[in-house]
Amino acid sequence: MGQTILWLVASSLCFLSLWIVLPAPNLFFLRLAVGAPEVSPLLAVLSGLTLLLALWIYPKLPRPLTALLLSTLVLSSSPLLQQPSAIARAEASLRAVFPKQEQPSTTPPFSLVNFFKGFSSPDVRVQTDIPFGEPTGVSLTLDLYQPAEAGQYPGVITIYGGGWSSGSPQANAQFSRFLAARGYVVTAIDYRHAPTYRFPAQLEDVQRAIAVVRDRAQAYEIDPNRISLVGWSAGAHLAMLAGFQSTVPIRSIINYYGPVDLTEGYTDLPTPDPIGVQQVLRTFMGGTPIERPSAYQQASPITYVTAAEPDTLPPILLIYGGRDHVVEARFGKALHNAITQSQNQSVWINIPWAEHAFDKIFNGVSNQLALHFIERFLSQTLL
Repeated sequence: MGQTILWLVASSLCFLSLWIVLPAPNLFFLRLAVGAPEVSPLLAVLSGLTLLLALWIYPKLPRPLTALLLSTLVLSSSPLLQQPSAIARAEASLRAVFPKQEQPSTTPPFSLVNFFKGFSSPDVRVQTDIPFGEPTGVSLTLDLYQPAEAGQYPGVITIYGGGWSSGSPQANAQFSRFLAARGYVVTAIDYRHAPTYRFPAQLEDVQRAIAVVRDRAQAYEIDPNRISLVGWSAGAHLAMLAGFQSTVPIRSIINYYGPVDLTEGYTDLPTPDPIGVQQVLRTFMGGTPIERPSAYQQASPITYVTAAEPDTLPPILLIYGGRDHVVEARFGKALHNAITQSQNQSVWINIPWAEHAFDKIFNGVSNQLALHFIERFLSQTLL
């Protein structure tokens, strides 16, 4: 291997590893900032192997090249180095709400085998494109994921993200299969999109879906009294709005990096702001907080938490990335504090190295940690 090739490999690995710590200035680089921490074990392995091979071929390797490879190795190892403290904090938060943990997770907080091979899951039954509503002439469908054996199971309703303007029930198919293989019936639902349909159309669709799932509970093999909501980003926002205001029993909510306070989110922007948060919110809400203050308040989950009586909200699991530049973790932490102060139950998980949408790398470092605690949270609230 010539030194020119070594320099090229080392520079490429360093460039990719830098996005573990660099904030993304735009949507193009956001993909790198999301992915780099999640594949960091692979980057670390490649950096270490390149360094060993280079030292074997060139015992007098140039110091700048050695320094570059060592720096890349340290940088790419940083998520795993931070993991023990992140797990300890999440564990403490979970045990503060559920002191007795009797159901262990089938998923460890991190496994190199799962990272490289993916999760091994038994077969599940899948039905797609099942109609559940046609508001304003728009056909809404859901996908159904059931365990392999017939029976009655707890239900999980999933709501995809996409800035309220894009996405489909298939967006989180790996997650749905993961839970169905572990004894849950998952219904992945659809909703109308902005800008053609603005708030509260999306919330109305989620509420309609919850009612339909309960009505079809026997046919879907769901226990109607054991249903949890799971959402991602915009979908997590809708899950919270629906769960906090539900007139039917919702046993728990899982929030992957969902918006909390739309007014503050509009005025207090992340730096940098790779997706243009204000434009996303204007498209969804049909105006600014100044133009539609009441609507922004009604569309903010924090509104219903501050007004909640003790023990009236479903327990919620909040999962945020410490490097999120779309919905910053501080908003999730503020929601956690408000829920706790209202004497309701909240489990807070902050993944320091993770960006928004980190779980797109499903078996990545961050989502393995998230899935470990999701399993345990659901076992406490649904089983």
